[in-house]
Amino acid sequence: MANLECPALPKGWRREEVIRRGGLSAGKVDVYYYSPGGKKFRSKPQLARFLGDAIDLSTFDFRTGKINSLLLRKSRRQRGTQFDYSRGIRNDASLVPPIRQTASIFKQPVTVVRSQEGKVRSDFKHGPPDKPKQLFWEKRLQGLQACDRDQEALQSFELPRNMKGVGPNVSQETLLRSIATALHMSAQPVTGQTGSRSALDKHPGIYLNPDQPLVQVLAQA
Repeated sequence: MANLECPALPKGWRREEVIRRGGLSAGKVDVYYYSPGGKKFRSKPQLARFLGDAIDLSTFDFRTGKINSLLLRKSRRQRGTQFDYSRGIRNDASLVPPIRQTASIFKQPVTVVRSQEGKVRSDFKHGPPDKPKQLFWEKRLQGLQACDRDQEALQSFELPRNMKGVGPNVSQETLLRSIATALHMSAQPVTGQTGSRSALDKHPGIYLNPDQPLVQVLAQA
């Protein structure tokens, strides 16, 4: 057992080395520190809590009782490390904006040509969208007739001669159903199809108005 003074600590502090005599750890040296008042310390954290801010123990080696020169140099480097703002940011290729590569001897003005208007369209409709309407739905009722109580077939109406049908293979019964549906269900005026007869015959799926009956435009004399 050796009881020595510790110059790294304040005056009056002593350091003790105790060699273990038996057991599996025989020969190992335990280090203890004693304050001037005789209080015993077994570890560096206990010593740091007791001394507080009076002494900086960050470079103190608890095993040897001396100041560790390596820790001292590291601590000085950390305290002296400051960022030099006068150097600026390093030149990074990713931060440099692209440069036009085409060779230009004379600086010529550039004219901006707009092919579309810069207006923003705001024709979006709010609320639930309208359900798509099926074209020529009246043809599904072809071949069906209404009957009275006596199971006698009712005679269909005859349309005026100026009402001519529009669409492929449209019968008089289909035209009648189309006109009756438009008169009872539609809230807008019934005018008939306003497209040309040739366009309606060639492409009825494009030019046909589903809100109007399957007849040509009705002209009143």
